[in-house]
Amino acid sequence: MSESVSPTLDEAVLSALRESVGGDDAFVVDLVETYLSDGAEQLDAIAAAVAAGDAGALVRPAHTLKSASYTVGAMRLGDLARSLEQRGRSGVLDGGVAEADAARAEWAAVDRALRSWSAAHR
Repeated sequence: MSESVSPTLDEAVLSALRESVGGDDAFVVDLVETYLSDGAEQLDAIAAAVAAGDAGALVRPAHTLKSASYTVGAMRLGDLARSLEQRGRSGVLDGGVAEADAARAEWAAVDRALRSWSAAHR
C-alpha cells in the first residue's frame, strides 16, 4: 500500500481562496508574495533553532510556516512544517536537521510554483 504524498502546490486551494475573496486576483497575488517573503524568514528561523538544538525556538516559525503554507496550497511544505512543529513541541529534535533541509528543498519548488501561478493571475 503506498502512502499518499501531498502535492507541492494544490491549485484547488488557491482557487478556493480566490473565490473566498470574490475573485480578487490582485489580493491573492499579494498574499502569495507576502507568503514568499515571510516564508523564507520562517525557514531561516527553523534552521537556526534546529542547529542550536532549541526545541522551544522551533515551534513558532514552524507553526507559522505550516499555517501559511496550507493557506496558499503548499501542502507538502505544510506537512513538513507540521512535523517540525511537533518536534519542537515534543522537545525531540533527532532528525530535525534532515527535516529542516527537506523543508528548504521543498521551499524552492513552492517558490517556483507560486511565482508561476502569480504570473498567470496578474
